[in-house]
Amino acid sequence: MKLFYTLVLFLSFFGLTSCIEIIDDISLKNDGSGTLKYTINLSSSKVKINSILALDSLDGKKVPSIPEMEERIASFKKKLSAKTGISNVTIESNFTDYIFKLQCDFTNVLALQNALKDVIEEESKEKNIPELDHNWLSWDGSKMTRSIPEITVKKTKDLKTEDIELMKQGNYTSITRFERPVEKFDNTAAVLSKNKMAVMIKTNPYALTQNSNILENIIYLSPIKN
Repeated sequence: MKLFYTLVLFLSFFGLTSCIEIIDDISLKNDGSGTLKYTINLSSSKVKINSILALDSLDGKKVPSIPEMEERIASFKKKLSAKTGISNVTIESNFTDYIFKLQCDFTNVLALQNALKDVIEEESKEKNIPELDHNWLSWDGSKMTRSIPEITVKKTKDLKTEDIELMKQGNYTSITRFERPVEKFDNTAAVLSKNKMAVMIKTNPYALTQNSNILENIIYLSPIKN
């Protein structure tokens, strides 16, 4: 999921103009419940971020202060925690190295999607966002389908040349873990773990803006043994 618009709602000001490292990690149990872990690492761009934070505005946009970002993070966490099917929400914020980690448990992937969509709409100034109609996760008990939230495409259309170069230097790692072995998967760029219970795809944020199909994958699992 390129530049997943949930946690980066309040970091997009920096995340789209910085060298960014993202790890998107979903662990799924046989019953469809699981855990989402999402890490955004901007440490390689902390000098640039600090220089931006010293400004009042950039390109006509108000530069948020660290207290304002902390307030947005707290609001995001509170709202996500209150959503049906979501529990154990934690957000670690490191404003020295600019590393941010989101983790939450979910009862099923539909609950996760609905919760994130709701919080995005609540936190965004925009209402009735068409891109949120897209479902990027599905699970039927034996097959997991993953794609990319279309809302992220909208946020990368007006990048400057220097921003594009920084995004090319970044990395995006998508990992899907299971409780039983994977039989096969459709994305030829994906890599299967040695124990056959996890699938990983690596790319860079800029490549995702150019081809939204890079991370799309259908993963088929082996039958549950009685």
